[in-house]
Amino acid sequence: MQDFVIPAAAPAAVPVAGGGRFPVRRIFCVGRNYAEHTREMGGDPDREEPFFFTKPADAVLTGDADMPYPPMTGALHHEMELVVAIGAGGAEIAEQAALGHVWGYAAGLDMTRRDLQGEAKKAGRPWDMGKGFDHAAPIGEIAPAARIGHPARGRIALTVNGAVRQGSDLSRMIWSVPEVIAYLSRYVALAPGDLIFTGTPEGVAAVGRGDVLSGEIEGVGRVRTRIHP
Repeated sequence: MQDFVIPAAAPAAVPVAGGGRFPVRRIFCVGRNYAEHTREMGGDPDREEPFFFTKPADAVLTGDADMPYPPMTGALHHEMELVVAIGAGGAEIAEQAALGHVWGYAAGLDMTRRDLQGEAKKAGRPWDMGKGFDHAAPIGEIAPAARIGHPARGRIALTVNGAVRQGSDLSRMIWSVPEVIAYLSRYVALAPGDLIFTGTPEGVAAVGRGDVLSGEIEGVGRVRTRIHP
C-alpha cells in the first residue's frame, strides 16, 4: 500500500449518545421539506420534488462548540433540522425498506450564508459557498434508532438567546424520512457514515456574533452552539 505524501486528515465523526463515535462519510441536505418554509423561501410545496445539496464531512461541529462567524457574509441564517445517520448502504432503496438502512438520528443545524446563496441563485451558479463552508453543520449526539425507534412526529424547535425562532412538528415534513432515503438513493448509492439533513421548518432568520442557538427535537436530542465573535 502506497504511503500518503502528506499527513492524512483525521476522519470527521459525531459523538453517539451512550458512548462511541459515528464516522461521517458525506453530508446530504434536503431543500424545502416543510411547506411553510417552502413558502417563505418563495417556492410552491404542492409542485416541487425533493432536491439535494451537500456539505463537506468536516463541516460537522460537535460537543456544543462555538461556531466562528464565517467570513464573506453579512447574513448568517439558522435552519433547525432532523438528521438521519445511515448505517447500511444501498442504491435504489425501496421506500418500505428504507428505515432498515438508518442507524440513528440527531438534531442539527444547517447554517447558511444566505446572501451568498441568494447571489448564486440569481446568477444560476452552485450554492456551495452558501452552504458548504467551515463549521456549517453543528450537530448534537446521534441517538441510535435501536433505542429511540424511528421518529415520524414530535416537536422540532430552535431558540436564539432563549427566544423561540422555529417551532414545528416532524409530521409536517413534505417528504418523510423513508421517502427521502428512497429518492436520494436513486441518484447516489448511500453508504454507512452518510448523514442526511432532512429540511427545516419556517422561521429561518439571521444570527449575529454572540448569539446562542439551542435546538431540540422531541425524543431525539438537542444541539447547541454560540456564534463566536
